[in-house]
Amino acid sequence: MKNRALKDLKVLLVEDEESISRLLKEAVADSFYTFLIAKDGLEGIALFKKLKPDIVITDIMMPRMSGLEMAQELRKINPDIHIIVLSAFSEKEKLLSAIDIGINKYFLKPFDTDELLDYIQSITPKLSDRLIKLDDGFVFNKSTNSLYKKDRFVPLTKNEMKFLSLLLDNQESVIDDTLIKKNLWEEDVSDERVRTFIRRLRAKTSKKLIKNVKGVGYQLAFNGN
Repeated sequence: MKNRALKDLKVLLVEDEESISRLLKEAVADSFYTFLIAKDGLEGIALFKKLKPDIVITDIMMPRMSGLEMAQELRKINPDIHIIVLSAFSEKEKLLSAIDIGINKYFLKPFDTDELLDYIQSITPKLSDRLIKLDDGFVFNKSTNSLYKKDRFVPLTKNEMKFLSLLLDNQESVIDDTLIKKNLWEEDVSDERVRTFIRRLRAKTSKKLIKNVKGVGYQLAFNGN
């Protein structure tokens, strides 16, 4: 039985050969939280920015932009993204370039989909450490600094992200207004502005996500606690 932690992972497959993408989708898609497919490197970059996946699986030779060119761009967006390359034997020389780019793993076509899943399962503990499960179905990805509700990306402002990071860095503590002001604003702000800011963030996310400890401050809620 595959590791249930795979169910928390978002995977992006970039492959222009429909037969291969269909095979992979049928064989492994149900193992993951999300499994999306792009047909070339340019589409892959667009979906990467939208999905913010934990793993990218990519072919090398594709129209418009190759997998290696795309990988270079993805590394600029997120240096820690885990990239797996699918390569034909005839493309062996190109794998030398993949090493320079920092590809994490490659599989030569044809490959065994079970081997691919076994490999992803082997790195799941490291990837899962990036995912923090919060209350009311929210998940925070530390690697990409992104918040999700189920499969929906929740866009946050710069200060909202700072506030969530502050709460995550101080999980065992209650954060008061003074610390919030110090970390979020350079100028002096009123207590009312802090309350308005948090009220709007709760409206965007959930009242259950951020606990109000009356007379003390605020704290993140984890898994219903």
